[in-house]
Amino acid sequence: MQEWIAVVDDEALSLTNARKLLTSQGMKVSCMRSGQDMLRFMEKNEPDLILLDIMMPEMDGFEALRLLREQEKNLDRLPTPVIFLTGDEDAETEKRGLVAGASDFIRKPFDREILISRINNTVKNGRMIENLVEEASIDKLTGFLNKSSGTEKISALCEKSTGALIVLDLDSFKLVNDLYGHDMGDKVLGAFAGIVRRSIRENDVASRIGGDEFMLFMNGMEELSHIEDLVNRLNDLLTSEAEKLMGEDFGIPLGISAGVVFVPEFGTDYPILFQYADSSLYRVKQNGKHGYEVYSSHTDVEDSDNDLGRELIRVTRLVEERGAGKGAMILGQDAFSANYRFIVRFLKRYKSRACKMLFAVDVKSGEAQLADAVMCFGEILQESLRRTDIIFQSRQNMFFLLLPEMGQEAVDIVVGRIMAKWEKTEYSALFEIRHNADTIDFNEGP
Repeated sequence: MQEWIAVVDDEALSLTNARKLLTSQGMKVSCMRSGQDMLRFMEKNEPDLILLDIMMPEMDGFEALRLLREQEKNLDRLPTPVIFLTGDEDAETEKRGLVAGASDFIRKPFDREILISRINNTVKNGRMIENLVEEASIDKLTGFLNKSSGTEKISALCEKSTGALIVLDLDSFKLVNDLYGHDMGDKVLGAFAGIVRRSIRENDVASRIGGDEFMLFMNGMEELSHIEDLVNRLNDLLTSEAEKLMGEDFGIPLGISAGVVFVPEFGTDYPILFQYADSSLYRVKQNGKHGYEVYSSHTDVEDSDNDLGRELIRVTRLVEERGAGKGAMILGQDAFSANYRFIVRFLKRYKSRACKMLFAVDVKSGEAQLADAVMCFGEILQESLRRTDIIFQSRQNMFFLLLPEMGQEAVDIVVGRIMAKWEKTEYSALFEIRHNADTIDFNEGP
């Protein structure tokens, strides 16, 4: 990949020398004479790195970097790596530059080898950070933003953009998992993601916020006809893709329901806007599915919270069904402890039993892949256990499980199911799984 370097220096000779040197190394170079020129350039361009002179008239490098970071934040971009250029030998200047957020510091006149080496290292590190940020932001199955990143992105858009916030839900998707299995369910979700990707524009945002739930922000969309066209297209294409995957007689009323709210017609506060769109989606699901509803103030009057029966149904659906995982939950220590204590109290009261299990992922070879192997095993635990089971990752390589209403006689069955899936993974030859189990039987007490 060709590196793209922006050079900012008020000295024409320095720019000329830098251009010759960098282009001789196969790099693309853009030159600017001032901080103001750089800020204008960066509005529409994203180079891999900026070489920024500190001592410039009107706006020095420190101020230019400060304004650049503000600009990048407003444009919702990752920070561009910056290497400061200076002829100053003062260590305090270098310290100030690094504190300001520069990636490195090079003194002029610069040595050819040092300059190229530091540019390559800084670009490489920048790309590594960008990839890590992207991996942490993306839902692996669909390629969309995950719930956390999608919420952050769309929340920012609601504050400054005009458009439509849309919450989507796949109708009858649970039947796909129940009748055809979770692997087919994943294929359907992947196919739907492809449909959405082909149906939205580059400046629109898509996020997966639950198992079969998605959220879109359609920039500039203000017409009802455009909403209707989008939902109809998604429904038609999903049916077509489902027939390819499961056959023309797959027999499931699969489709799309959507709740929509226009922004900023009903405000710019994301949590409130999401609630409006979500309540509209709920009404579609209750009234035939495969369609959409655009939120209006009249729906609040018609659906008054004074109707406690309807509100009870709505809230129950939110906490029981929406976005529920397909297996056990992996919880943090505080949440696991609270759930553990509650479950034990329940089991004592009704004289039931539970099984405690501990799994360890031990290295045979390939220690560098331990983190990936542990993540893979955690996913297998989630898929293999029930929704009533809870999991706590007690150490880097250990998982503690509480399996309510399960006796010692079921341990071998559960372990066998888990190990059968593990043996199919690429990590089974490199890592060994050990386990131990203990049963709590409250029926044996006084």
